[in-house]
Amino acid sequence: MITRIKGIRIRRAAAVTVTTGAVLATGALTAAPAQAVTAPTIAAKTGFVMNNANGSQLYGKGADTKLSTGSTTKIMTAKVVLAQPNLNLDAKVTIAKAYSDYVVANNASQAHLIVGDKVTVRQLLYGLMLPSGCDAAYALADKFGSGSTRAARVKSFIGKMNTEARNLRLTNTHFDSFDGIGNGANYSTAKDLTKIASSAMKNANFRAIVKTKKYTAKTITKTGSTRTMDTWENTNTLLSSYSGAIGVKTGSGPEAKYCLVFAATRGGKTVIGTVLASTGIPQRASDATKLMNYGFARLG
Repeated sequence: MITRIKGIRIRRAAAVTVTTGAVLATGALTAAPAQAVTAPTIAAKTGFVMNNANGSQLYGKGADTKLSTGSTTKIMTAKVVLAQPNLNLDAKVTIAKAYSDYVVANNASQAHLIVGDKVTVRQLLYGLMLPSGCDAAYALADKFGSGSTRAARVKSFIGKMNTEARNLRLTNTHFDSFDGIGNGANYSTAKDLTKIASSAMKNANFRAIVKTKKYTAKTITKTGSTRTMDTWENTNTLLSSYSGAIGVKTGSGPEAKYCLVFAATRGGKTVIGTVLASTGIPQRASDATKLMNYGFARLG
Protein backbone atom coordinates (compact mmCIF):
# COMPACT_ATOMS: atom_id res chain seq x y z
CA MET A 1 0.00 0.00 0.00
CA ILE A 2 2.68 2.39 1.07
CA THR A 3 4.82 1.20 -1.81
CA ARG A 4 1.92 1.76 -4.18
CA ILE A 5 1.31 5.25 -2.84
CA LYS A 6 4.97 6.02 -3.18
CA GLY A 7 4.86 4.67 -6.71
CA ILE A 8 1.91 6.90 -7.49
CA ARG A 9 3.68 9.85 -5.98
CA ILE A 10 6.78 9.09 -7.98
CA ARG A 11 4.79 8.73 -11.17
CA ARG A 12 2.96 11.99 -10.51
CA ALA A 13 6.20 13.82 -9.81
CA ALA A 14 7.65 12.47 -13.02
CA ALA A 15 4.58 13.63 -14.94
CA VAL A 16 4.91 17.10 -13.46
CA THR A 17 8.58 17.10 -14.34
CA VAL A 18 7.85 16.10 -17.94
CA THR A 19 5.12 18.73 -18.27
CA THR A 20 7.35 21.42 -16.82
CA GLY A 21 10.17 20.43 -19.15
CA ALA A 22 7.86 20.73 -22.14
CA VAL A 23 6.80 24.23 -21.06
CA LEU A 24 10.41 25.26 -20.59
CA ALA A 25 11.25 23.94 -24.03
CA THR A 26 8.58 26.13 -25.61
CA GLY A 27 9.57 29.11 -23.47
CA ALA A 28 5.94 29.74 -22.56
CA LEU A 29 6.63 30.40 -18.88
CA THR A 30 10.19 31.68 -19.01
CA ALA A 31 9.92 34.31 -21.78
CA ALA A 32 9.73 37.70 -20.04
CA PRO A 33 7.57 40.31 -21.78
CA ALA A 34 9.63 42.55 -24.09
CA GLN A 35 10.41 45.97 -22.66
CA ALA A 36 8.60 48.62 -24.70
CA VAL A 37 10.94 51.33 -25.94
CA THR A 38 9.40 54.73 -25.35
CA ALA A 39 9.54 57.08 -28.30
CA PRO A 40 11.44 60.26 -27.40
CA THR A 41 10.13 63.81 -27.39
CA ILE A 42 12.13 66.14 -29.64
CA ALA A 43 12.22 69.91 -30.01
CA ALA A 44 12.34 69.71 -33.80
CA LYS A 45 9.15 70.25 -35.76
CA THR A 46 9.74 67.03 -37.71
CA GLY A 47 11.98 64.01 -37.43
CA PHE A 48 12.63 60.64 -39.02
CA VAL A 49 14.94 57.69 -38.40
CA MET A 50 15.34 54.50 -40.37
CA ASN A 51 17.38 51.33 -40.44
CA ASN A 52 19.94 52.08 -43.13
CA ALA A 53 20.21 48.41 -44.06
CA ASN A 54 16.66 48.08 -45.38
CA GLY A 55 15.04 51.52 -45.16
CA SER A 56 12.50 50.47 -42.53
CA GLN A 57 11.14 53.32 -40.42
CA LEU A 58 12.11 53.34 -36.75
CA TYR A 59 10.66 56.75 -35.83
CA GLY A 60 8.60 59.43 -37.51
CA LYS A 61 7.20 62.79 -36.49
CA GLY A 62 5.70 64.81 -39.33
CA ALA A 63 8.15 62.94 -41.54
CA ASP A 64 6.39 63.90 -44.79
CA THR A 65 5.94 67.58 -43.94
CA LYS A 66 7.59 69.87 -46.50
CA LEU A 67 9.99 72.34 -44.89
CA SER A 68 12.93 74.52 -45.77
CA THR A 69 16.12 72.48 -45.47
CA GLY A 70 18.89 75.06 -45.10
CA SER A 71 22.37 73.74 -45.80
CA THR A 72 21.30 70.10 -45.59
CA THR A 73 20.54 70.82 -49.27
CA LYS A 74 24.29 70.48 -49.81
CA ILE A 75 24.01 66.71 -49.36
CA MET A 76 22.34 66.62 -52.75
CA THR A 77 24.90 69.09 -54.14
CA ALA A 78 27.70 66.70 -53.16
CA LYS A 79 25.77 63.67 -54.38
CA VAL A 80 25.28 65.18 -57.84
CA VAL A 81 28.97 66.11 -58.11
CA LEU A 82 30.13 62.66 -57.05
CA ALA A 83 27.77 61.04 -59.58
CA GLN A 84 29.34 62.86 -62.54
CA PRO A 85 30.73 60.51 -65.20
CA ASN A 86 34.53 60.31 -65.37
CA LEU A 87 34.82 62.53 -62.31
CA ASN A 88 38.35 63.74 -61.56
CA LEU A 89 38.50 64.78 -57.92
CA ASP A 90 41.91 66.34 -58.51
CA ALA A 91 40.69 68.62 -61.31
CA LYS A 92 41.30 72.26 -60.40
CA VAL A 93 38.71 75.00 -60.25
CA THR A 94 39.73 78.65 -60.29
CA ILE A 95 37.85 80.61 -57.64
CA ALA A 96 35.88 83.44 -59.22
CA LYS A 97 35.03 86.75 -57.58
CA ALA A 98 31.36 85.94 -58.08
CA TYR A 99 31.61 83.17 -55.48
CA SER A 100 33.04 85.52 -52.89
CA ASP A 101 30.55 88.28 -53.72
CA TYR A 102 27.70 85.80 -53.36
CA VAL A 103 28.50 84.78 -49.77
CA VAL A 104 29.06 88.39 -48.75
CA ALA A 105 25.78 89.53 -50.29
CA ASN A 106 23.85 86.71 -48.60
CA ASN A 107 25.78 86.74 -45.30
CA ALA A 108 26.21 83.04 -45.95
CA SER A 109 28.42 80.39 -44.37
CA GLN A 110 31.64 80.05 -46.30
CA ALA A 111 34.87 78.12 -46.76
CA HIS A 112 36.74 81.43 -47.20
CA LEU A 113 37.92 80.54 -50.68
CA ILE A 114 40.31 83.10 -52.11
CA VAL A 115 39.69 84.64 -55.52
CA GLY A 116 42.21 83.41 -58.08
CA ASP A 117 43.21 80.29 -56.14
CA LYS A 118 43.09 76.95 -57.92
CA VAL A 119 41.22 74.52 -55.71
CA THR A 120 40.59 70.84 -56.48
CA VAL A 121 37.11 69.37 -56.72
CA ARG A 122 37.96 67.17 -53.73
CA GLN A 123 38.88 70.23 -51.67
CA LEU A 124 35.70 71.99 -52.73
CA LEU A 125 33.67 69.02 -51.51
CA TYR A 126 35.36 69.24 -48.11
CA GLY A 127 34.74 73.00 -48.10
CA LEU A 128 31.11 72.32 -48.96
CA MET A 129 30.40 69.71 -46.30
CA LEU A 130 32.59 70.66 -43.30
CA PRO A 131 32.30 74.46 -42.86
CA SER A 132 29.19 74.41 -45.09
CA GLY A 133 30.75 76.76 -47.60
CA CYS A 134 28.21 78.37 -49.91
CA ASP A 135 31.16 79.66 -51.93
CA ALA A 136 32.27 76.07 -52.44
CA ALA A 137 28.72 75.11 -53.43
CA TYR A 138 28.64 77.91 -56.01
CA ALA A 139 32.00 76.83 -57.44
CA LEU A 140 30.83 73.23 -57.80
CA ALA A 141 27.53 74.22 -59.43
CA ASP A 142 29.41 76.46 -61.86
CA LYS A 143 31.90 73.69 -62.61
CA PHE A 144 29.42 70.84 -63.16
CA GLY A 145 26.47 72.63 -64.71
CA SER A 146 26.14 73.01 -68.49
CA GLY A 147 25.86 76.26 -70.39
CA SER A 148 27.74 79.18 -71.84
CA THR A 149 27.08 81.52 -68.91
CA ARG A 150 27.47 81.12 -65.17
CA ALA A 151 23.73 81.61 -64.65
CA ALA A 152 22.95 78.91 -67.19
CA ARG A 153 25.41 76.50 -65.60
CA VAL A 154 23.96 77.07 -62.14
CA LYS A 155 20.42 76.54 -63.45
CA SER A 156 21.57 73.35 -65.17
CA PHE A 157 23.17 72.04 -61.99
CA ILE A 158 20.06 72.68 -59.92
CA GLY A 159 18.15 70.82 -62.63
CA LYS A 160 20.45 67.84 -62.04
CA MET A 161 19.62 67.99 -58.33
CA ASN A 162 15.91 67.79 -59.08
CA THR A 163 16.44 65.00 -61.60
CA GLU A 164 18.26 63.01 -58.93
CA ALA A 165 15.40 63.62 -56.50
CA ARG A 166 12.96 62.24 -59.08
CA ASN A 167 15.25 59.26 -59.68
CA LEU A 168 15.03 58.53 -55.96
CA ARG A 169 11.21 58.83 -56.23
CA LEU A 170 11.06 61.68 -53.76
CA THR A 171 7.73 63.38 -54.37
CA ASN A 172 8.03 65.92 -51.55
CA THR A 173 11.40 67.42 -52.49
CA HIS A 174 12.32 70.31 -54.77
CA PHE A 175 15.48 72.37 -55.10
CA ASP A 176 15.80 75.90 -56.40
CA SER A 177 19.30 76.52 -55.06
CA PHE A 178 22.65 74.74 -54.87
CA ASP A 179 23.21 75.53 -51.19
CA GLY A 180 19.87 75.92 -49.40
CA ILE A 181 19.58 79.69 -49.72
CA GLY A 182 16.29 79.17 -51.45
CA ASN A 183 14.21 81.36 -53.70
CA GLY A 184 10.84 80.24 -52.41
CA ALA A 185 10.78 76.68 -53.71
CA ASN A 186 13.60 74.87 -51.93
CA TYR A 187 12.07 72.23 -49.67
CA SER A 188 12.15 68.62 -48.60
CA THR A 189 11.00 66.43 -45.72
CA ALA A 190 12.73 64.59 -42.91
CA LYS A 191 12.01 61.30 -44.67
CA ASP A 192 13.18 62.45 -48.10
CA LEU A 193 16.39 64.00 -46.78
CA THR A 194 17.16 60.78 -44.94
CA LYS A 195 16.74 58.84 -48.18
CA ILE A 196 19.00 61.29 -50.04
CA ALA A 197 21.66 60.92 -47.36
CA SER A 198 21.35 57.14 -47.30
CA SER A 199 21.87 57.03 -51.05
CA ALA A 200 24.81 59.45 -50.86
CA MET A 201 26.44 57.34 -48.14
CA LYS A 202 26.85 54.52 -50.65
CA ASN A 203 29.68 56.56 -52.16
CA ALA A 204 33.02 55.99 -50.42
CA ASN A 205 34.24 59.52 -51.06
CA PHE A 206 31.08 61.00 -49.58
CA ARG A 207 31.40 58.78 -46.49
CA ALA A 208 35.02 59.82 -46.00
CA ILE A 209 34.18 63.51 -46.26
CA VAL A 210 31.19 63.66 -43.93
CA LYS A 211 32.89 61.78 -41.09
CA THR A 212 35.97 64.06 -41.19
CA LYS A 213 36.21 66.42 -38.22
CA LYS A 214 38.93 68.71 -39.60
CA TYR A 215 40.55 69.26 -42.99
CA THR A 216 43.34 71.52 -44.19
CA ALA A 217 43.62 72.35 -47.89
CA LYS A 218 46.73 73.45 -49.75
CA THR A 219 45.82 75.43 -52.84
CA ILE A 220 47.69 77.01 -55.73
CA THR A 221 47.52 80.80 -55.86
CA LYS A 222 47.15 82.83 -59.06
CA THR A 223 50.91 83.50 -58.95
CA GLY A 224 51.67 79.77 -58.81
CA SER A 225 52.74 79.57 -55.18
CA THR A 226 51.20 77.22 -52.61
CA ARG A 227 48.83 78.50 -49.95
CA THR A 228 47.73 76.60 -46.85
CA MET A 229 44.18 77.59 -46.10
CA ASP A 230 42.63 77.84 -42.65
CA THR A 231 41.60 74.48 -41.26
CA TRP A 232 37.97 73.64 -41.96
CA GLU A 233 36.09 72.20 -39.00
CA ASN A 234 32.97 70.10 -39.37
CA THR A 235 29.86 71.84 -38.06
CA ASN A 236 28.43 68.44 -37.08
CA THR A 237 29.28 68.25 -33.37
CA LEU A 238 27.93 64.68 -33.11
CA LEU A 239 31.16 63.41 -34.67
CA SER A 240 32.86 64.25 -31.37
CA SER A 241 29.99 63.71 -28.94
CA TYR A 242 28.20 60.57 -30.13
CA SER A 243 29.94 57.21 -30.18
CA GLY A 244 29.68 55.66 -33.63
CA ALA A 245 28.63 58.87 -35.44
CA ILE A 246 29.62 58.81 -39.13
CA GLY A 247 27.95 61.97 -40.54
CA VAL A 248 26.14 63.69 -42.12
CA LYS A 249 25.29 67.45 -42.41
CA THR A 250 23.97 70.42 -40.48
CA GLY A 251 21.71 73.17 -41.77
CA SER A 252 20.23 76.40 -40.50
CA GLY A 253 18.53 79.57 -41.62
CA PRO A 254 15.77 82.04 -40.75
CA GLU A 255 13.14 79.81 -42.33
CA ALA A 256 14.78 76.41 -41.85
CA LYS A 257 15.63 77.04 -38.18
CA TYR A 258 18.09 74.32 -37.10
CA CYS A 259 18.39 71.07 -39.05
CA LEU A 260 20.58 68.01 -38.87
CA VAL A 261 20.90 64.90 -40.99
CA PHE A 262 22.71 62.29 -38.90
CA ALA A 263 23.99 58.72 -39.05
CA ALA A 264 25.77 56.33 -36.71
CA THR A 265 26.95 52.74 -36.69
CA ARG A 266 27.06 50.50 -33.63
CA GLY A 267 27.45 46.75 -33.47
CA GLY A 268 27.35 46.49 -37.24
CA LYS A 269 23.99 48.29 -37.44
CA THR A 270 23.51 51.75 -38.91
CA VAL A 271 20.71 54.20 -38.22
CA ILE A 272 20.25 57.32 -40.30
CA GLY A 273 17.80 60.15 -39.92
CA THR A 274 16.90 63.83 -40.00
CA VAL A 275 15.50 66.51 -37.74
CA LEU A 276 14.13 69.71 -39.29
CA ALA A 277 13.23 73.03 -37.69
CA SER A 278 14.68 72.39 -34.26
CA THR A 279 15.00 75.30 -31.84
CA GLY A 280 18.77 75.70 -31.61
CA ILE A 281 22.18 74.17 -32.23
CA PRO A 282 22.28 72.26 -28.90
CA GLN A 283 18.68 71.16 -29.38
CA ARG A 284 19.19 69.70 -32.85
CA ALA A 285 22.16 67.68 -31.53
CA SER A 286 20.08 66.55 -28.55
CA ASP A 287 17.18 65.62 -30.83
CA ALA A 288 19.48 63.59 -33.06
CA THR A 289 21.06 61.86 -30.07
CA LYS A 290 17.65 60.86 -28.73
CA LEU A 291 16.56 59.52 -32.10
CA MET A 292 19.73 57.52 -32.67
CA ASN A 293 19.50 56.00 -29.19
CA TYR A 294 15.88 55.14 -29.85
CA GLY A 295 16.72 53.68 -33.25
CA PHE A 296 19.43 51.43 -31.87
CA ALA A 297 17.12 50.35 -29.03
CA ARG A 298 14.47 49.41 -31.60
CA LEU A 299 17.01 47.41 -33.57
CA GLY A 300 18.10 45.59 -30.39
